[in-house]
Amino acid sequence: MPESVPAPQLSLPDDEARARVAAFADDLARRRTVRDFSSRPVAAGVLEDAVRAAASAPSGAHVQPWRFVLVTDADVRRRLREAAEAEEREFYDRRASEEWLDALAPLGTDATKPFLTHAAALVVVFEVHAGPTSPKPYYVKESCGIAVGFLLAALHQAGLATLTHTPSPMRFLGEVLGRPPEERGFVVVAVGHPAEDARVPALERKPLDEVLVRV
Repeated sequence: MPESVPAPQLSLPDDEARARVAAFADDLARRRTVRDFSSRPVAAGVLEDAVRAAASAPSGAHVQPWRFVLVTDADVRRRLREAAEAEEREFYDRRASEEWLDALAPLGTDATKPFLTHAAALVVVFEVHAGPTSPKPYYVKESCGIAVGFLLAALHQAGLATLTHTPSPMRFLGEVLGRPPEERGFVVVAVGHPAEDARVPALERKPLDEVLVRV
């Protein structure tokens, strides 16, 4: 038998459990993707604690197949933006179908990605595959996806705005950031404070009875 420790006892009275999760859901419902960031810096330690929260996520076989690269250097971010925009121009001009472009139209996105240099910081998340010092991962995309969800929730709790960016292909992320070949780009998270005049599309989320099925 593997070594074990007592399970955490987290149970709450029913009314407190409902109140806590309802308040958490209400707070997360306020979260929106922001594309216009101010130059205001993030308080010291906040990003590190957010990554610590993300790294507490469950993962396949507990391999924890993720790497979080915190990028604040202006020159590195400039190079990331140049490479990302080159890929995005290919996407918008050649690779994307009309159907895909129509789906993106209400969001107002295009090949220009100013948030990569304007946000206070970038957290670039990599999948970690088998390598000289890393084991074979299991359910790597699912594991990284859960961890990024934790990351976004933690940053929102800190009063910060985020934007997830998934350029395709992402090979340039490892090249610019000097990551080993077993690390493969998963997502770029821009994080910071929204600009004072920042606006977001007037979107509605699906109601609970449309996304929840009881059996």
